[in-house]
Amino acid sequence: MTQNGVLEKTYPAASFYDHQGKYRGILAWILSTDHKRIGLLYLGLILLFFSVAVFFGFLMRLKLIAPGFPLMKPQMYNAIFTLHGIIQIFLVVIPAIPAIFGNFFLPIQIGARDMAFPKINLLSWWLYASGAAIVFLSLFTAGGPIDTGWTFYAPYSLRTTVNVPLAVFGVFILGMSSILTGVNLVTTTHRLRAPGMSWFRLPLFVWGVYATAWVQILATPVIGITFALIMIERYFGIGVFDPAKGGDPLLYQHLFWIYSHPAVYIMILPAMGVVSEVIPVFSRKNIFGYKAIAFSSIAIASVGSLVWGHHMFVSGQSDFASVIFSLLTFLVAVPSAIKVFNWVATLYKGSIELKPPLLFALTFIFLFSIGGLTGLIQGALAVNMHLHDTYWVVGHFHYIIFGGMGFGFLAALHYWFPKMFGKMYDMKRTIGGWIILFIGFNILYFPMLILGWEGMPRRYYDYPPPFHTLHLISTIGSWILIAGLIWIFFNLIQGLRRGEKAEDNPWKGASLEWQIPSPPPTHNFEKIPIVGKGPYEFG
Repeated sequence: MTQNGVLEKTYPAASFYDHQGKYRGILAWILSTDHKRIGLLYLGLILLFFSVAVFFGFLMRLKLIAPGFPLMKPQMYNAIFTLHGIIQIFLVVIPAIPAIFGNFFLPIQIGARDMAFPKINLLSWWLYASGAAIVFLSLFTAGGPIDTGWTFYAPYSLRTTVNVPLAVFGVFILGMSSILTGVNLVTTTHRLRAPGMSWFRLPLFVWGVYATAWVQILATPVIGITFALIMIERYFGIGVFDPAKGGDPLLYQHLFWIYSHPAVYIMILPAMGVVSEVIPVFSRKNIFGYKAIAFSSIAIASVGSLVWGHHMFVSGQSDFASVIFSLLTFLVAVPSAIKVFNWVATLYKGSIELKPPLLFALTFIFLFSIGGLTGLIQGALAVNMHLHDTYWVVGHFHYIIFGGMGFGFLAALHYWFPKMFGKMYDMKRTIGGWIILFIGFNILYFPMLILGWEGMPRRYYDYPPPFHTLHLISTIGSWILIAGLIWIFFNLIQGLRRGEKAEDNPWKGASLEWQIPSPPPTHNFEKIPIVGKGPYEFG
């Protein structure tokens, strides 16, 4: 029994890294059904793809450093921003936290030895790797890299000469991986909770991933069907979306955003769950409003699935539909505001330890709040007429996704790094990297909000001289941001190679993953734990 009465347990000493199974070497990883190894497989691929996408983003900003800068031709610029978007959205942001940290920690946090369907879990990773390979293969086939933007908007995606069908087939496979991951996370949460682990004793990270998994299961088939229709129309000439063949491009937008706006919550809800884990631990307080945060995760997933039409205010939908979607857009901000209020209330009068995971979590709150407020401005019908398809949208989106999911991911990585790898990183160096990253982020993306307000369209290859100063500042910010990322990940690699051995519970956390060794044993628990007090009881 631990000092807080969280569980009764005994565990073996051997870590999952040392487990000798049927296979050896690389096969022991890529054929493993251990949820922890699968989580690390996702981590490796996602960080690789993230690096590629950051490089493409760097090239885009370098092209825009000055009007007429001859770095690349328009077609290449179109391909670069398309690849940047596809890789970041489908290969990095959507799968990152659920596939890495959901896989690694959700079973441990609920007292289970593995996921409900270990073989399907491995299949989901193989589908992810295969889908990514198909997307990259499309770059080298007839017509060259895809140039449609990550949205694949019809009718252009039906008429361009590049190999759109292969690219959307790759994304289709990635969607299958996402659905299988969601099914596994939901089933594991329902069926494998330890004795005493009631719904309102679940860690809030589990609530965030659980709500996300339902969105993955219910919304992803829509985008799969949509992309299947794109392939059918390209190959067989059936008029579904192309108006020249009797199709309706507005139908494509509806189907695409029915998935792609809920996908924003696939990106952000797990990060919110991470923040809800980190803040109580480093303020040494029980979370304020546990049930409100838990239910707000479900509310965000539910209401967030009904607001897709705010992407289409200027597309030709009815005025009545636009009013309804605008109202729903404002309503979905309410559960997000509940979370922010409860996080700040938890910090109030807490014994705060300003360690790196908390720094990243606080940065999440600040940047996500800016993203949310700019989203509300954009969600107002009259203002949207001016801001639609401008750099305001780019700035708002990156404050939500990078400022939200990105910093949430870094909070999770620094919070659970000692548990995953059994090593500690240099905290002072991490804080230095955080300072550089925070400064670079705001210098890069805040000028985009001003550019958009002044009327600069997004996705443009070039621009007139009056926009030069803000574009120059933004490009310089991209260099600072990349320097911060390099600093942070170099520090983590150094911690992995040379860091001191981590304690089992270096942060003095009270949830189940901190009650077992670092790194965890192969089967997590020798005996299924018996949960006593809730996971947020601090003595």
